[in-house]
Amino acid sequence: MGFWIVLPITLCAVSFIGCWVVYGLALSFSHVCSLSNWEYRNSCLTNETEICCTSYKVPTISSSGTNFPENSLFSATINAGSFLFMVFCIFHHAHILDKSSINSLLSKFAMVFGCIAAIGAFVAGNCNPAELVLLHYLGAALSFVCVCFYTILLTSLTSKCVLTGLERFLYPIRIILTSLQVIVTILYCIFFVQKDYYYKHISAIFEWTLSVNLEVFELSYAVEFYFFSSAMLSVLLSKRDEEKPLIMS
Repeated sequence: MGFWIVLPITLCAVSFIGCWVVYGLALSFSHVCSLSNWEYRNSCLTNETEICCTSYKVPTISSSGTNFPENSLFSATINAGSFLFMVFCIFHHAHILDKSSINSLLSKFAMVFGCIAAIGAFVAGNCNPAELVLLHYLGAALSFVCVCFYTILLTSLTSKCVLTGLERFLYPIRIILTSLQVIVTILYCIFFVQKDYYYKHISAIFEWTLSVNLEVFELSYAVEFYFFSSAMLSVLLSKRDEEKPLIMS
């Protein structure tokens, strides 16, 4: 008990540090424009010395990881984050099965959405948007949507399960984070499909907001994972009683 607190902290750290380092590299090589920049052009002259911003340099998370050399770090970050997030989903499900098996079905649905979100992020991270546009955006869309459902279900489980004794503090915090995740995702989708550079830049800011908000949401589960023990994983492999079915049933 106490050791597994490193899982949500590591997941949050890898995602946060990795994505912002990728953005920093892309910005330093002039592959994207700054998030604080709001001036875009239709085209740039080849002999311009100042940074010229076009629609190809809107600083989304994806465009930050499109070019060499930052694309390698981007893929590595997304791969590591996707793996850790899937482990996070499965371990949290095991915790629910062990402590509150009456909510096992809801927890299983949450785990499925979480794992699909991880798979979607993996696809997006390994399909360069410059080469495999459809697969990249399909994976990203799948991830964004499933993360919304995952945060909703986990917040609901926070109100139903007593895992730490601190749920009265965690529940309102997660309601705020989940509401923000859903609302900003909807706004992000609306602005992303617009052609105007101004709206595309707003969508990029929303995308980074979603990333940070999800990381804060994940970090809040450091409390639950403090009370997690490796013995709880046994419920994923065998029935301890009729109320704890197999995860694969």
